[in-house]
Amino acid sequence: SGPGPQRRAALAAAGGLGLGALWSKLMGNRASAEEAGAAATGEPRVSESGYNVTPLPRSEVKELASSLPRLSQDVLLREATERPFSGQTADKSAQHNTKAKGTWISAVSNVPLFSSDAKFESGTGWPSFYAPVDEQHVTLKTDRSIPFMTRTEVLDARSGTHLGHVFDDGPAPTGMRYCLNAAALKFVPEGQELPPQK
Repeated sequence: SGPGPQRRAALAAAGGLGLGALWSKLMGNRASAEEAGAAATGEPRVSESGYNVTPLPRSEVKELASSLPRLSQDVLLREATERPFSGQTADKSAQHNTKAKGTWISAVSNVPLFSSDAKFESGTGWPSFYAPVDEQHVTLKTDRSIPFMTRTEVLDARSGTHLGHVFDDGPAPTGMRYCLNAAALKFVPEGQELPPQK
């Protein structure tokens, strides 16, 4: 069974969220036939907001991550978790609890992931958002790394690197809480141009 009518309406009303795609991702379904076809032919996958989200080769991801701080590498490549209330972005541009306006981008691919407009104080000690900038910029995956606990992992769609987890206890309009590691991100203040994606 799917989400109730109120949750479906909230998800549909959330800017940038496609209900069917989000629900499929949350339920662990595979890529759409269109995405699978594009991957098979080698065509780039471009998000609705115009970013290339074709997965990068793992060797390139490791090379791009090699210049980042050790904690960022551990989080991104080895699914580590930074200590709560201590997070700092990979480029040291923001703390986990910044209230500054801007865009949170992937520390590896530079793809924009979350906006400060969707950020909220969750009390968890990690940056939390109720929706991504574009749902095609993140990939959701079932995570069973903790015995007897199933979670949904959030990955950067372009690099496949670990960002954090998503939970269904967030605020309106989506009811979702994307709980992320600041070390997996960079912050671009409002009014500053986003760097080119990798």
